[in-house]
Formats: sequence, C-alpha cells, structure tokens
Amino acid sequence: MKVLVTGGGGFLGSFICEAHLARGDRVCCLDFGPRDKVLHLLGNPAFSYVHDTVLNEPMVDALVAQADVVYHLAAVVGVEHYVADPYAVLNVNVNGTQTVLRCAHKHGKKVVFSSTSEVYGRNPKVPWSEEDDRVLGSTRIDRWSYSTSKAAGEHFCFAYARLGLPVVVLRYFNVYGPRLDALDQGRVVTVFLGQALRNRPITLVGDGSQTRCFTYVEDAVRATLQAALRPEAVGQIINIGRPVETTIEQLAEAVVGLSGSSSKIVCVPQESVYGESYEDVPRRVPDCGRMERLLGCRAEVGLEEGLAATIDHFRRVAEE
Repeated sequence: MKVLVTGGGGFLGSFICEAHLARGDRVCCLDFGPRDKVLHLLGNPAFSYVHDTVLNEPMVDALVAQADVVYHLAAVVGVEHYVADPYAVLNVNVNGTQTVLRCAHKHGKKVVFSSTSEVYGRNPKVPWSEEDDRVLGSTRIDRWSYSTSKAAGEHFCFAYARLGLPVVVLRYFNVYGPRLDALDQGRVVTVFLGQALRNRPITLVGDGSQTRCFTYVEDAVRATLQAALRPEAVGQIINIGRPVETTIEQLAEAVVGLSGSSSKIVCVPQESVYGESYEDVPRRVPDCGRMERLLGCRAEVGLEEGLAATIDHFRRVAEE
C-alpha cells in the first residue's frame, strides 16, 4: 500500500507514518514544519519526506495521484494559535482541506480526515456522540475559529462523499504521548511537563476543575489505521478517545507525582494566559461506542502508564 500523510511531520502524523512503515507500506510525508519528529525515518527507503504546504495544489495533486489512501492531518493546531492568529487557522485548515479533497476526488483516493473534539464546542450534554449538536460561542471569540475550521472541513468531506469520494472523519480527544510538542508549548500535557521537569510552579488556567479524556497515542494510531483499512468506516464520523474523565488539577498532580517534581500547583486567571478572546469548555467526554463497533478498537492505556512513557521520552531528549 502507498500512503500519503499530510502533516506527517507532526506528533500524530509521525506515529501514523511509523505504523504504516512497520506494516511494510510505502509512506510519503508532506509537511511544512520541522522534520524533528521523523528524523529517525529518513533513512528508510520506503519513506519519503516532501517539505511543502497543502496550499500548493499542484504538489498535492501529484502526491495524491501516487497514493492509495490519504491521511489529512495538516492543520494549524494549538490554543496559542487560535487566539493569536485565527486567520492562519482558518486559511490553512479550510483551504488546505479543500485542496486535499479536490485532488483525492479527482484521482478517486480514500481520505481519512483528522478532525477534533473541539467541533462539539461547549455542548453541556456529555458524553458526546458523533451526531450530537455543536454548541459554540460568538464568532467574535477567536477561540472558536479552530472548531469552526474543522467543522467546515467535515462539511467539505461529506459534500465530496456525495460526489463519490470515500472519506472517514475522525474526532480525536486529547491525544498525548512521546513527541507530543516541545516542552512548555502546545497542549496541556507538555506545558505541565515543562514546568514539572524544571521544578517550576504548575499553572492551572482557572481553577483546574475542567475535565478532559486523555488518549495515549498508540491507541489513537491503532484506531486511525483501522479507519483507513476497514470499508465499514467509510462515510462515518468516529470519536477517537478514552472515555475516562480527568480534571486538569488531577492531571497536574499525576505529572508532579510521576516525575518526582518539587513543583507547586497554582491557579492563574484565564485572561492572564489567553486574554479576553477565549472560552473554556468545562467537560469534554466522548462516546466511544462507534469506535469499538466499527474499528474493533478500545483505548487501553491508562493515564499514569501513558504519562510515565511520555515523561521518559522527554527526559531522554533532554539528555541527548
């Protein structure tokens, strides 16, 4: 099988590339960012890396034409980007997705689209099943630009599905693990790890009572590959997650305990971190029944086990 992974140089994308290479497949990674997460793959003759953007349609078209399946992960991700540069979020996530889908439809190639739990917004009814309503705040709130961009991508996926394109939409819930982000940057796990490994105060945005369901990367990748391989997944939206709620305060406590850090846990006002253009979501919980039924997958790795492996990874990187 020949596989194209847009955004394959990122966290989840690098693991998807790795998993397909382990199957004996040929993998092309298209990414505009740094190659750090795929450096260990560059010597593999079955792996190729193209440094370009999904907005370059002639390039995307040529790569899609050679693939059997396309994983579309390329996107602008991260709360810091939602509030700092919503234009980039909307431009890349909406227009880049249209480019990939247009080329895939032209060549008749299956697409697995990487969406997000953010599309549910602040719907108070949990757990969230795939057909539940989206509940968002004002369009003046930059925080919702990412959710909107991914929902627009989903709409384009299903518009192309009506034209005959085989497509699967995956909504990921807080995937974490080795190679996640740089310490102190990106998602809450790496922010907390950066603080803990330096014995600095761990800062809870708000009071830490918000809950999330954390999904270890190996579980997410296993489900993602099944979404590409199983014909019954075509045309579906599927939550990818582990439906075990953890408060952000509990996450901080786990990071401190597992890392042996002397960090203290402190609360900081949301406005001091993200400004006024942000709204948090109190609870985010997936209904994973469809993932289990259609993909035959269940997230098995518990938070402490996954965090321990993630901490070990960042400690090894720091020593290199």
